[in-house]
Amino acid sequence: MGTQAVAATAGGLGALRRRGAVTELLFLYDLTTRDVPNLKGIAERLGVTVQAVSHSFRQLRRRGLVEMRRGLYRPTVAGTAWLHAALGDLRRDVDRHLERLPVVRSARAVAATALREGDPVSLSIVDGMLTARSGGGSPSHGCAAAAARVGELVPVTDLEGIVPIVRGEIRVVTIPVDAIHSAQTVVALRRALRSRTAGLLVAHGSEAAHLTRLATERPFVRFGAAAAASEASGVGVPSTVVVLDEELPRFLEPFQGPDPPPLTVGRLPVGGRRRRDRS
Repeated sequence: MGTQAVAATAGGLGALRRRGAVTELLFLYDLTTRDVPNLKGIAERLGVTVQAVSHSFRQLRRRGLVEMRRGLYRPTVAGTAWLHAALGDLRRDVDRHLERLPVVRSARAVAATALREGDPVSLSIVDGMLTARSGGGSPSHGCAAAAARVGELVPVTDLEGIVPIVRGEIRVVTIPVDAIHSAQTVVALRRALRSRTAGLLVAHGSEAAHLTRLATERPFVRFGAAAAASEASGVGVPSTVVVLDEELPRFLEPFQGPDPPPLTVGRLPVGGRRRRDRS
């Protein structure tokens, strides 16, 4: 395999989407940088099974990139060229991605304590808002660029570190569809919402919105329920979602992907009968 043909197979970060691509790349790198007499040791170093490494070896040998030589697993000349091309493409692709990422060196935060210009501050997320308090001992910190009283916005410069965020829980309250006309449902929902005063209140669907409006004077989100609850969770804000039991699958559908937010579902403890239609 020539250098041009080898380079054409290396595709930066996108090439890593192919199943087994990362293992093959690390396997070939290991063969290039050390003597490998057996597959067990390399499997332990890569944290994969011997079967996975054996599969990678067969795939790479079929492409003419590795071989057995004098009792050792070795890269071929084409394999060494492919490794250089692949790692070079990865480095250039990562550099391009990093160039597109904005480097945040300043921000505005809500002052949790009285601050003077030049004070070191610690940053955290409180009720979904970036918050600054005097002292610079937290994982994320900076410098107050102006004086601020408690509750005012303060510009913060020289940001360092990452603000730790614990995702907020999405607590779903389902209402039986045959209980939506019962006065007991509103009473039970009022009681449930009183015990969950913190965070975002969401109603999914028109019936749930109607019952929520009867049960509380708290403002609530009616549209984009799943998106609102998910976004709130991402900044550490818990949410309570009211939904009819028959609408629950539709509400939960957007959360079926990888790494969903913490979510619990509980049924509103009410009885009820369907309202009879008058003849």
